[in-house]
Amino acid sequence: MNSPSSTSSVTGKRLAAIDMGSNSIRLLVTEVAPDGSYRVLDDEKQTTRLALGLAQSGVLSDASMRKSLEALGRMKTIAEGYGVERLEAIATSAVREAGNGVAFLKQIRTQLKLDVEVISPSEEGQLSFASVARHFDLKSRNAVAVDLGGGSAEIVLVANGVVEEIYSLPLGAVRLTDSFLPSDPCTDREQARLKRHIHKCFAQAIGKAEFVPHVMIGAGGTFTALANISMRRRNQAYPGVGGYDMNRAEVRHILDNLKDLPLRGRREVPGLNADRADIIVAGVTVIERLMKLFRVNRLLIHDQGVRDGLMLRMIGRTLRRKPHAAEEDGNSLEGVRQFATACAVEQIHAEHVARLALQLFEQLQGPLRLGRGDALVLEAAALLHEVGNLINYERHHHHSYHLIMHGNLRGLSPHQRELVANVARYHRRAGPKLKHENFASLSAADQQTVLHLSAILRVADGLDRTHMQRVERLECQCRADRVVIEVRAKRAPDVDLWGAQQKGKLFEKVFGRKLKFAWQSAGDANSRGKG
Repeated sequence: MNSPSSTSSVTGKRLAAIDMGSNSIRLLVTEVAPDGSYRVLDDEKQTTRLALGLAQSGVLSDASMRKSLEALGRMKTIAEGYGVERLEAIATSAVREAGNGVAFLKQIRTQLKLDVEVISPSEEGQLSFASVARHFDLKSRNAVAVDLGGGSAEIVLVANGVVEEIYSLPLGAVRLTDSFLPSDPCTDREQARLKRHIHKCFAQAIGKAEFVPHVMIGAGGTFTALANISMRRRNQAYPGVGGYDMNRAEVRHILDNLKDLPLRGRREVPGLNADRADIIVAGVTVIERLMKLFRVNRLLIHDQGVRDGLMLRMIGRTLRRKPHAAEEDGNSLEGVRQFATACAVEQIHAEHVARLALQLFEQLQGPLRLGRGDALVLEAAALLHEVGNLINYERHHHHSYHLIMHGNLRGLSPHQRELVANVARYHRRAGPKLKHENFASLSAADQQTVLHLSAILRVADGLDRTHMQRVERLECQCRADRVVIEVRAKRAPDVDLWGAQQKGKLFEKVFGRKLKFAWQSAGDANSRGKG
């Protein structure tokens, strides 16, 4: 585990990050080094229970807002005392969901002159994962990273260091305690009902996990409390909970002990902060159930979280150098190729499919009225169409979409990345349909682009069905009722021509023209037709 602290010379830049969560508010004040690492100057946490009663009332209570305002005011003063260059504050699920969340943000702005950004569940997951990736080596294993707060649990599925999917489940410790565990101690019936609810939320959002994680990495107060309890039970000295290792059997055993204790007894459990005693049972139940549902036995504790991810984002913006002109124009595919390498793509096949796709695009652009600026999207989608194999082959087109959407693809704008993800998604199996959420959310023009480019990508992919790169060059003739593609190859590419014909059905449907393929040897004028 790597520490973000640094002993190198600092730039003199001081930054502060505030995370206003559903259970507590946390401040981090740092001094940043030129290499992007940072030294912690101050670290403050206050429990304000902003989500208390939210599940029943739908609004933030006056008491929790008052406590939160006071805490934010103190933290802003502390940050200003360090002379920070920039202070950023974010709010998560409690403010995001509350009917009076917007009014509360206005109150904060008026009274404290502090702007608080409400981040989306996806952004929350990304910030949490950025922190995890900074501290743990994930490049050689599948992992599930869970950030468990008071209102929600952000779940990030990671394959070899690449984000596959992010889920936000309403499984926060404060929320579940309010809704499911009214008794002290909780009854077996309440526990069973809570577990059924967790299973239901998991099934609706995630269903059957496509791969079994090697490890779960947990962030948030429940995880650190669990680690502290474990450390005291083992009677062993540890420098901190960061990187602490547990298994599911121990988690389950601690949960069995906690759920049978009344609140007064839980407050006396060694290692458990009294402020968390009332919500610990719900939180640990979530952890134990998620380990069961993901079929993961090993748990590593992360003692950072969203605010660390926010700090890393701030540092990146502060130290960012001006990008190359090619990247500003969205014309660089260097980041795309690096991402493909990280996903262990079969590079020779991907590059060959990209070349064939561009040959088709360039020759058919005028006759089929293809968008002039779409070549970059098509090339990137061709290079990345099989990244989903990192998860599994059977549904790799679905996984390609998610990996691309969550990937850090330098050189592509967010709009281009969404188009690339959709084109890659439809390189096989069912074509684009309005019942598919990812396709339906696009504009009509973008839907047309995805239809055109995915149809072309399918043909190009089919022309390397053998993965032997036999097809060297393409010559296209576009007629009113058909498109004739003459394939140049040294040897008869029968399987590749068959593959292209099979995958050309979407092309014929989208463009209203039959596909006909003809092979001409690169060495003579003999040719054979197909289609």
